[in-house]
Order: sequence, then structure tokens, then C-alpha cells
Amino acid sequence: MTDLTTDRNAWFIHDRFGLFVHWGIYASAARHEWVKSRERIGDEQYQRYFDHFDPDLYDPRAWARIARQAGMKYAVITSKHHDGFCLWDSKLTDYKAPNTPARRDLLHPFVDAFRAEGLKVGFYHSLIDWHHPEFPVDGFHPQRDDLEFRERAKNRDIRRYVEYLHGQVRELLTEFGPVDILWLDFSYPDRDWGWSKGKGKDDWQSERLIAMVRELMPNVLINNRAEVGADFVTPEQVQPRGWVAVNGRRVVWEACQTLNGSWGYDRDNLDWKSPALLIRMLVDSVSKGGNLLLNVGPTARGEFDPRATDVLGQIGAWIRLHGRAIYGCTQSDFVAPPDCRYTQRGNRLYLHVFAWPFRQIHLPGLGGKVEYAQFLHDASEIAIRPDAADDALTIVVPVQPPDVAVPVIELFLHESLH
Repeated sequence: MTDLTTDRNAWFIHDRFGLFVHWGIYASAARHEWVKSRERIGDEQYQRYFDHFDPDLYDPRAWARIARQAGMKYAVITSKHHDGFCLWDSKLTDYKAPNTPARRDLLHPFVDAFRAEGLKVGFYHSLIDWHHPEFPVDGFHPQRDDLEFRERAKNRDIRRYVEYLHGQVRELLTEFGPVDILWLDFSYPDRDWGWSKGKGKDDWQSERLIAMVRELMPNVLINNRAEVGADFVTPEQVQPRGWVAVNGRRVVWEACQTLNGSWGYDRDNLDWKSPALLIRMLVDSVSKGGNLLLNVGPTARGEFDPRATDVLGQIGAWIRLHGRAIYGCTQSDFVAPPDCRYTQRGNRLYLHVFAWPFRQIHLPGLGGKVEYAQFLHDASEIAIRPDAADDALTIVVPVQPPDVAVPVIELFLHESLH
């Protein structure tokens, strides 16, 4: 096992499972949070979502309870996404929740509610901004195909936008108390559309930005998408094949995943992942030394889609019985058998069985190393016997699997192995 724990990230590596929330006026469109760019919607047409955004059912205390009951230990919410709309009462723009029919700051209540439930809190903040008058038009901009608009915007000064970006990050780190995560998104310096190029750390003045962040909030964890000063890296919508490495060295990492392929509320998207699949993805992340940040896109009225609430409830039911195979665990040095994953914490090795076998599971390299085995969900004993082949161990399981999404067998290793 590899220990990358520091005083700053110890809680993050221990907690392993978090909630991502993408919420803004794009929830009214209900067609993905990139709807403005995907459908080439200009500011005038997009304004209708701002003018009618009224989340009258918004109850962040309910969101926080759902997250806690799902077994999540931290939450990251979009303070501002790429469309530029802000959930809080920023002093630097009028394009914010208090100026919609919501008539209030929506971010402070979220922070207070999640902290009250014992969860740590972070902010996702977009480095790009399709609404800001000084953000240059590029190949992602909603009005990229409007040649007259591009001509009018050709003299935009990104340096003026960057002062706005830095100013808003300063607000987030000075008006909400201790912030646990700053999740910046995103850089794309390698993009080249011919008539425009992508943007990266030099455009954002990331060195100066991260220096300010560290001065204001030394213990905040920063992701890698500003391309400077990262505490963890963020593979998106994929499950890495192994422990994520940068330049050949293992790093702290967190997979960010959706429930149905969309980050924002997408009414007609039916690609919902099953609870069992999402649990396997959580296990898979921890088995490779990483975290899972699982997203919900609330509706424009401020509620979780009932399908999301149901999925999270089923994940929580599994976590209630199997949490000690997740929290504080990491990748094991032992190699799991086919269709299984190992997680480990000290002398406890957890075998997560993805495909139920007939009667026996052979565990290479564990001969003479296990003193006791039991199902984790009910602490019922599992028979073990030595296997002469390759210093292996065989565990004997019932024909019928336990009635849980992913069965877990807890193996107690001899203390001398810890």
C-alpha cells in the first residue's frame, strides 16, 4: 500500500465518498449544463432561464440529509458554472441568484446545511465564463458560429476577466468560513480551432490565483484543473485502470461521475446507472487508492430528481453495512481474484465480490496469512482452508449470495502482517 497522506488531505483520503452538485439556471432548460454552448444560445435567448429561475422547493437541509444517509462525507457545489451564473450574492456581478425570482443567496444556506449534517464543503468554480463581456470568444463559446458577434468581440481583454475571476474566488474564500475543497474547472490549452486557441494556466494567471488561495485558505484542497498547485487529480466519467500516476508517481485522485451521463438536470436522459453499478464504481475507486465524487443535478424547483434520491438511498443502505470496507481504506498489495476487488485498512482486508462464484473463491498469496473470515454485512463466519497451489487460500461461500448489492468478505490478517 502507498501512503500519500498529509496533514491537509488526511480527511479526504479517509472519507473516500462525496457528493457533487451541479445547479444553476440551466436546470430550467433541463437539457444538460452545457446547453448554452451545445445549442449555440446567445445571452438574449438564454436570459429567459434567468428571468424564470424560482427554486421554491429548495431545502438544502433535505439535500444534506440525503447525502449523509447515502454515506457521503463531503459535498462540492457549483458556485458558478461556464454560463457565468452565480449562486451567491457576489458583489462583482448582477448575474446572480438574488436577481432572479429566487430573490436570495442560494449558496450560504447550502453551506450551513451541509456543515450542520457533519459534511465538509467545497466549491466548484468555473475558470471560464460565457456571460462575461471580456471573456474571449473561442471554440467552446455559445456564439462561436456568429461571425458578426465574433467580430464585435475580437478586442475582448482576458486580463480584465481574470481580475473578475480572481475577485470571485476571493469572495468564496472570505465569506463562507473554512472551505474544504476548491474545485476549479477547466483548462484546455491544447485546443486550437484555427481562428482561436484554448486557454490554460497562463490565461488564468494560475500561479497568482493559487498563491492567493493558499494565503487565504492554507488548508483548502485544490484540484488539478488550473494546472498549478494541485492536491489531487480528477479523472472524469472514467474509471482508471489503476492508481492514477503523474510523471510516473502515484497521486491523490478522485473520480467524478454522474448518475445518468449529465451533470446538470437533464429531464429526458434515461441513462441511469444502477445502484449496484455505482457501488462497484465506488469500490473500484477505493481499491485503486482513490475517491468517488458522485453528482446530482437538482431540478429548477430545487429538488433532487426522485430517481436520484432512490439511487442514493440504495447506496446508503449498502454503505451502512459495508462502510468500514470504504472509509479509511485504500489499495491492497495483494492481488484480488477475477471479478473481485480488494480494499484494505490495517490488518483488515476486504474482498468485494462483483460476480458470485460457485462455492469457492481462491485467494492467491494469502496462504497462512488469514486468521479469520466473515461476511461483513452480518458478521457470519466464512470457512477458510489452505490451498497448496501458489501459497493460496480458499474460502468457502454459500451457493446463494447475500442479499446485498455487492457482497463483502472481511479477512482478518495476522497482526504480524500489518
